[in-house]
Amino acid sequence: MSDSSGWGPSGPSGPYWGAPGGWGWMPPPPPKPGVIPLAPLGVDHILGGAFGTMRRYAKPLFGLTFVGVVVLAGLTLGLEYAAYLSTKSRLDRMLAAPRSIEWTDLRTVLIAFGTVWVVGMVVSLVASSFIQASSAATLHDAVLGRRAHVGTVWKRAWSRTPSVLGVTLLLGLTVAIPMIVLIVLFALMAAASNDPFASFGLFLLLLLVAVPLMVWLFVRFSFAPAAAVLEGASPVTAMRRSARLVRGAWWRTFGILLLGGLITFIVSLVINVPFQFAMPAPQPYDLSSAQEPASVTELYARILPDMGRSLVLSTIAGIFVQLFSLVFMPLVSSLLYIDQRIRREGLADVLVRAAAVTEAPGAPGTPGTPGSVE
Repeated sequence: MSDSSGWGPSGPSGPYWGAPGGWGWMPPPPPKPGVIPLAPLGVDHILGGAFGTMRRYAKPLFGLTFVGVVVLAGLTLGLEYAAYLSTKSRLDRMLAAPRSIEWTDLRTVLIAFGTVWVVGMVVSLVASSFIQASSAATLHDAVLGRRAHVGTVWKRAWSRTPSVLGVTLLLGLTVAIPMIVLIVLFALMAAASNDPFASFGLFLLLLLVAVPLMVWLFVRFSFAPAAAVLEGASPVTAMRRSARLVRGAWWRTFGILLLGGLITFIVSLVINVPFQFAMPAPQPYDLSSAQEPASVTELYARILPDMGRSLVLSTIAGIFVQLFSLVFMPLVSSLLYIDQRIRREGLADVLVRAAAVTEAPGAPGTPGTPGSVE
């Protein structure tokens, strides 16, 4: 979406006969070159468009998401294994004498695994930003009915990942501000008051204010990732665009996002239940009835065989749930963003022209043409 203006509210108009109840003029249905009609969208269009995109563009959507999830999981496991190897002797000493743990051993273990956690969080944010960018980049072609090649989506998504990452960090900081203020106020009240129950009661009252404020901020800036990808906007500009588009439509946006979250929860249950039935019953291991393990490695060697099948099944279920949730919600928020631009900025007309260019002989409709959603 290289230009935020000039995308008209409807496609080509023209009368046809056959109005309900007798003869009359009726406008034709809006054009639908891709997964949604190019007109103001209802809830059914938004949710149906998200599922339609997932069905028609499964290869770029789930392929790139799977790559991101696997890379994240592999890197996390590798870092954890490296941290374990570097602290193995200290872990063995701590296990052998749990009541006389030395601070130097504990500090080394905490630093090693704390570093793994920090690096894992950074990598997780980058992977999540890339997946959000790839979902919006795929929707770029899905709305216009274009073919989406994995390589093209990869390049487009990777080029916008830094901007989406900036949006994610800004959004997280913005949403966290009310909670940070609340914690600071509670700490000051607890220090100044001699009645802990009164301080805790006031904390709960302030929490009732902070949580709705956090939700309001999250919804207000929920279009920012889509704007960062589809308009090529910087993080700050994307946040401003989101606030402008959500203004006056907060409750509608909140309701549809909440419905999308409920659908994600139901799908996760549907995926997890069969795997739960397939898991073997846990076999408790009683350390008191056998010889104490001499090391962490020996302890794992005793326990893991009984847990192996459960771990494999739970990992597979988790991957399927992640694949769906990481793709579905960005698609819903991006379609809401497109809907608001159609309603407020006349986006549909430019989309119609861009789709016509795509369908024209010898004009494949590449990014950069009028109506491009980059």
